[in-house]
Amino acid sequence: DPHGRFSIDPQFGIIRTKTQLDHETQSVVVLTVQSQLGDSPVYSSTQVNISVIDINDNPPVFLTQSDRVTISHTQPPGTAVYIAHAEDKDSGLNGAIKYSIASKQSNAFSIDPSLGVINLTRTVFADKQHAYTLHIAAEDSGIPPLTSSLVLDSLAAKIVILDINDNSPSFTSSPLSYVMEDVEVGFLVHRIIAKDPDEGRNGQVTYHILSGNENKAFILDKITGLLTTAQLLDREIQNCYNLTLMALDDGSPALFATQVLTIVVLDVNDEAPMFLKQLYETAIRENQDPGEFVLKVEAVDRDAGLNSLLRYEILPGTGYEKFKMNPDSGVLLTTASLDRETQEVFRIKGNSVKYLPSRSSTAQLYLTVLDENDHNPMFAKTEYQISVREDLEEGSAILDLFASDKDDGLNGEVMYSLIDDTFGAFAIDSVTGSIVTTKALDRETKSQYTFRAVASDCSTHLPRSTTVMTILIQDVNDNAPKFEQSYYKASVWEGQSPKTDIIQIFATDLDSGLNGETEYSVLSGNENATFVIDSARGILATNTVLDHENASSYREMASSHRLVLLASDRGTPSLNSTATVLITVLDVNDNSPVFSSPEYHIHVKESIPVGSHVTEVSANDCDAGTNAEITYAIISGNDRGHFHLDEKTGSVDLMKTLDYEDTMKFILIIQAT
Repeated sequence: DPHGRFSIDPQFGIIRTKTQLDHETQSVVVLTVQSQLGDSPVYSSTQVNISVIDINDNPPVFLTQSDRVTISHTQPPGTAVYIAHAEDKDSGLNGAIKYSIASKQSNAFSIDPSLGVINLTRTVFADKQHAYTLHIAAEDSGIPPLTSSLVLDSLAAKIVILDINDNSPSFTSSPLSYVMEDVEVGFLVHRIIAKDPDEGRNGQVTYHILSGNENKAFILDKITGLLTTAQLLDREIQNCYNLTLMALDDGSPALFATQVLTIVVLDVNDEAPMFLKQLYETAIRENQDPGEFVLKVEAVDRDAGLNSLLRYEILPGTGYEKFKMNPDSGVLLTTASLDRETQEVFRIKGNSVKYLPSRSSTAQLYLTVLDENDHNPMFAKTEYQISVREDLEEGSAILDLFASDKDDGLNGEVMYSLIDDTFGAFAIDSVTGSIVTTKALDRETKSQYTFRAVASDCSTHLPRSTTVMTILIQDVNDNAPKFEQSYYKASVWEGQSPKTDIIQIFATDLDSGLNGETEYSVLSGNENATFVIDSARGILATNTVLDHENASSYREMASSHRLVLLASDRGTPSLNSTATVLITVLDVNDNSPVFSSPEYHIHVKESIPVGSHVTEVSANDCDAGTNAEITYAIISGNDRGHFHLDEKTGSVDLMKTLDYEDTMKFILIIQAT
């Protein structure tokens, strides 16, 4: 009881309320009651569950006093259009709400008393009324019942009936219109009108051009339907327009209607004559008699009647006196024999004149005099000498030849070819005269080519023109020096004085000049500068006194040196190759054997049997071969023959029985040879 709503008699245990209880705040109270007997420390407790019984003291309350809903006027009877909702804090029947329509404006609606759902009882399609306001009351089932109107106003639900877009626009304006071709831009051509019986946006119509106005000749105001010209019209270009129009309402979904509007463009006499071609071109053979037919010109006028009658003439210009034109037919004839070498091209203006009104147009006449093949091609030089590098890629151009021919057309088109043997290394483009390589060049194989180039035209009677081609191949450093052997062997006695020649190596280079000059050097294996090589002659010599024993001590192969020699040319970039030289340092017997120890101290028991192994001596010799083969001998201390020494292995064995009391020590002097 944290809020102190109850009290208890401490002697009799009677529980009473201290404040007014509220079922809506707390419907169940659980009190824990504790008892104690005298001053005993032992307690006993129990729970008292108190249910607060509800009374109907809260009326239903709507969460909002008014609401608005829209429905289509085509909704069928039984359609739920709105749900009224009120809340009652009471429980049981006191909180069970019943809904009703307090004031009815129409019999078109009914309400479910328990759910508050407002339904249509009939269609409102034919109603002229577009909105209904229903006052909804809420009453609980308590005794006495409480209604929403006791506390606050009833819910006012406004139901608005919306029009649907069920009518398409229909055109009322004429589908045919006429306009003169010389009207100004912005001229009113037609007014388009369409009607739509729907209301509001469903009945608002806009106008659009769907097709037929691809060249943007007209502008249509989509609101007013006024169709005006957007550019100047020309009947001769287009004498009729068929515009597909659309009238579109603003409903959702939008409905539309289409109409084809035919606009006829009326003619005005405003056209000038036009040649069928602005440029007439033809060719005339030279040295022909006067009166030769040249060409015929023709012009048309898109107007009709007298306005389309024409006459032809040529206008004064350079060489025009050599031609005449028939004014009616437009046929052009020569008046003199033509010479191409004097004048090859005639540019004449032809004129077509309109009688009424006086309008005219001109065309260009381009007349070419045909040539006779009376000249042969000529090279600029009778001999060419060029140098090319041998590393040119296949297909590289090395020279563009040119021969000129004064003739024209095929007579002046020069064809190029090569004669004599080019060893398959060169070819010439028959049209451009460009000489190209057809394979990789190699100066070392062939350093010079000589052949002839020929220029000829289409004539089979006139002589051809030739020129001599000399191609010098320049060397490129494309060959590395090559050793005669990739592996050399040589030997030298140890102890020789420095600069003793050991071996001469040789490398060849197929290139020329600096590219073929070879220099020799030691690439590796000569870290201590033990050897030196003559860079020009390739002679390898000692640089220090060699010692077979020192060489043996630090090399993998005893007493040998493995050198990698480099042969480089002086080209740019330099090319090189390598060879290996194995130098063996021959041994001289200049070292004595050395025992592993100067003294050997051996302890044996006198009781060891005869034949037992006593010890083994060992000596090393830095020399090689037979110079290092050692034999052992006892030179003193074995007078009585107690011991035997194996001369090859140095093994010492007992030969006689030992007696400590007789001799307690033997001193043997052993010699290694």
